[in-house]
Amino acid sequence: MGYGAGGFLVVVGLILALAVQDAVSGVDLQMIGWIMTIVGVALLVLTAVTLNRRRETGTVSSTTHPDGSVTERRTSHHDV
Repeated sequence: MGYGAGGFLVVVGLILALAVQDAVSGVDLQMIGWIMTIVGVALLVLTAVTLNRRRETGTVSSTTHPDGSVTERRTSHHDV
């Protein structure tokens, strides 16, 4: 999934919601279109948030002392 799937759902959803005039018995095509549009927008937002989190990286350095104790230092930085 990703930007492509989200964009596809938005486009098809808007076409169903706004442009299709046909009727199918027992199925509300406009409602299905709006639902697909909302799901597509949510998928686009989730993809953007997920990809943005992947850019944040961090390192952990461990130091083992002669007495056996371990000290960890965590640093984080952003890759752009």
